[in-house]
Amino acid sequence: MIDLRLLREDPDRVRASQRARGEDVALVDALLSADERRRSSGVRFDELRAEQRALGTLIPKASGDEKAELLKQAGQLAADVKAADAERGAADTETQELALQLSNLVHPEVPVGGEEDFVTLETHGTIRDFGAEGFDPKDHLELGTILGAIDVERGAKVSGSRFYFLTGIGALLELALVNAAIAQATAAGFTPMLTPALVRPQSMAGTGFLGQAAQDVYHLDKDDLYLVGTSEVALAAYHMDEIIDADRLPLRYAGFSPCFRREAGSHGKDTRGIFRVHQFDKVEMFSYVDPADSQAEHQRLLEWEKQWLTSLELPFRVIDVASADLGSSAARKFDCEAWIPTQGKYRELTSTSDCTEYQSRRLSIRVRDGKQVKPLATLNGTLCAVPRTIVAILENHQQADGSVRVPEMLRPYLGGREILEPVAK
Repeated sequence: MIDLRLLREDPDRVRASQRARGEDVALVDALLSADERRRSSGVRFDELRAEQRALGTLIPKASGDEKAELLKQAGQLAADVKAADAERGAADTETQELALQLSNLVHPEVPVGGEEDFVTLETHGTIRDFGAEGFDPKDHLELGTILGAIDVERGAKVSGSRFYFLTGIGALLELALVNAAIAQATAAGFTPMLTPALVRPQSMAGTGFLGQAAQDVYHLDKDDLYLVGTSEVALAAYHMDEIIDADRLPLRYAGFSPCFRREAGSHGKDTRGIFRVHQFDKVEMFSYVDPADSQAEHQRLLEWEKQWLTSLELPFRVIDVASADLGSSAARKFDCEAWIPTQGKYRELTSTSDCTEYQSRRLSIRVRDGKQVKPLATLNGTLCAVPRTIVAILENHQQADGSVRVPEMLRPYLGGREILEPVAK
């Protein structure tokens, strides 16, 4: 939710942000109108209540006809106060509903456009020339089968398409990645967290996932609970309805949780293997900071993501995501995309978003700085989305015989293994 005061003072900025996102600009004027009705009806209610209180002091002192007239006025005034209160409530409800539909303000440096209009900021690592090495690279599913690490056929048999089993070394590889990611985050000062996978509607709505992303969310109707698509939801709602003392900031959490996504609208995309699935595990960084520090924190989160991908010895690039490809909560988003050899392109592995005060306003999370109490800023950053990271490791570190070299950083978490060997048939 954006600051309504900013909306009133600079509506053109909000219109421009909506336009850059490719979203409804008319929503801005509808919200302005509802906000004006809310404020004017509030003033009207306060005036009538003041008049009612003043009249209430006169009635006990009056007698006879004067008292009868005052009582008549009091009756009419009570009806007017009730009507004004109802009008104020309706206007306030409409304002809140419209405000929740409005996306965060796009940062002025964000490139304008759709999915393909990103700007590449950095490129890291060297892309292997498999032809020069004398063999054609296998894709992650073929490698996973050779290694006895991935079983999508039985995943589909048990649960349907886009589900999978990680078996043998595949399961160990996931645990190694999670432990390594948590170790890096802990060393950087994050508090490790195991978070709920089911959350209440106010938690999901507060983080902005019941707007444009609602079609991708699993809902349990009987319990009115949602399965999270990221631990960002639980971590953002962790301090819901709280006031945090300024000297506690920044607060940084590293959450591990299963994640569930319908992948609506992705029919026909990434149907092979485990790149795009309905359920996966992820380590997510989450920060609460003073709003003045949000851009600097955004860069810090990006650096931790770059550190992670570099430690896995993966070639990757960093992109500044274009305006129409931002989530509703994000003012700016950087993606780190790893090179996937058999696809011949970079694909998203991690992302980090600066959500400024948008989520904290919706979740009523504030910071107390001296006598001032104000919303704080929230940011999130994926450290390790496990299946996609496994895809990138298998494909980039494969060898001609189907074995896979283990990145040096990861070896202590895999019992010292240097090579993932094919299983005997």
